[in-house]
Amino acid sequence: MPAQISRAELEHWLNATLQPGRFKDYCPNGLQVQGRDAIRHIVTGVTASQALIEAAIARKADAILVHHGWFWKNENPCIRGPKHRRLAAVLEHEINLFAYHLPLDAHPEWGNNAQLARVMDWTPDIQADGTPHRCGPDNLIWLGTPAWDCTVGELATDLAQRLNRKPLVIGELDQPVRHLAWCTGAAQGMMDAALAAGADCYVSGEISEPTVHLARETGCAYLSAGHHATERYGVQALGAAIEAQFGVPCTFVDIDNPV
Repeated sequence: MPAQISRAELEHWLNATLQPGRFKDYCPNGLQVQGRDAIRHIVTGVTASQALIEAAIARKADAILVHHGWFWKNENPCIRGPKHRRLAAVLEHEINLFAYHLPLDAHPEWGNNAQLARVMDWTPDIQADGTPHRCGPDNLIWLGTPAWDCTVGELATDLAQRLNRKPLVIGELDQPVRHLAWCTGAAQGMMDAALAAGADCYVSGEISEPTVHLARETGCAYLSAGHHATERYGVQALGAAIEAQFGVPCTFVDIDNPV
């Protein structure tokens, strides 16, 4: 018999591992849509889009595990249009939908920030208690150093090569990077916390109009490396952990997104 796990067992393990109760998030974390009880194949992805759902159906998956799920704060709660089509497809095929937002950003081993550091060969600063040095809301921002002594321009080139996405750079390309801070996704609004921690270069996924002025006026370079591009790795690492723990295959499907 192929390896399998019950829906309740997987939910318990994910919640115990990611500890969603620690976070004041913008969406519900955990099991968002209930499907069949026995789970033998999981499809993982960044966002629970229609394309990812169709990929999961084609692969006969019993569960979808994503970073960006549904039911966001302040969104229209009516189930219409694309929202209806997504939900109808998941319910028709009895697919469980699990989603973890901030808890997956923050996890010290399988989180998006930890995994971005792994992909980029960045070295996190380590505190006296042996944990990574972090700051900002929910300690989401990581602090550390690049893979080698480099400039802002060289760091941008390395990001483009490793993430396959050219970052938008605000700052002087020949400026040395000595104190690096990073937070994946849409964390441009946390730049003040990175500055307070002494960063001279801050990497995140997206950029907003005020970010440009803050970077120029403080001399701290800002690199917008792509929301999707910086958040592809946490859910892959989490899927690999599930596969190692329970023997249930987890297939990552990358639905590319230029943002």
